[in-house]
Amino acid sequence: MIVRPDNLNRIIVALDYPDEKQTLALVKCLDPAKCRLKVGKELFTRCGPALIEKFVNAGFDVFLDLKFHDIPHTVARACLAAAELGVWMINIHALGGRKMMEAACEAVHKSVKSPLLIAVTVLTSMDDEDIKEIGLSGGVSANALHLAELAHRSGLNGVVCSPHETEVIRRSLGQDFMLVTPGIRPGSSQRNDQKRILSPSEAIRHGADFLVIGRPITASDDPGASFLALQSEVESALTA
Repeated sequence: MIVRPDNLNRIIVALDYPDEKQTLALVKCLDPAKCRLKVGKELFTRCGPALIEKFVNAGFDVFLDLKFHDIPHTVARACLAAAELGVWMINIHALGGRKMMEAACEAVHKSVKSPLLIAVTVLTSMDDEDIKEIGLSGGVSANALHLAELAHRSGLNGVVCSPHETEVIRRSLGQDFMLVTPGIRPGSSQRNDQKRILSPSEAIRHGADFLVIGRPITASDDPGASFLALQSEVESALTA
């Protein structure tokens, strides 16, 4: 499946809230024609599939970010269950290996709704020292590229990678492999626990397809205005 985003919906808003009330207040400020939503582990654990259903019924594309990582059979069944929620995209962790990724891919393709399936490469909170500490050879960039290539061979639609790895992955795997980048921070934002970050315009110039942006929007005094400013920066980068 070839997925090319248009210029109006490059931002995936990460719903970094602990409860449904705060989440819905933000979502009311957003337009499903201009952004997508990401639901991660905390929000999904607290609110469950019912919240996903509300977003889907409101017309939003939902990225269910649960990073499944287990034996192939377990991950395949989890992916099938996620697909049945009607989400736009789900992810697994590439470190689960080729057999796990192929099983997940097969399960998703069996689903009537068949969401996009992408793999996490190296978390944006990690740097070369973290890679060394857990016993992997090479640095972040080499490992991200290797895992992206493995995901590509396993039949996935794309990967999650930091904006620092997008250029090398794009050169290796071409334009039809989707690159989703967290670790996006405007110049005025705090780094928080992210180590490999770039601004929205830099990430676009480096070849990112979709930008996952959470706290610069959700922690803002005016989330709606913050989103519009980020969207304007993305559109400027795309037309420069």
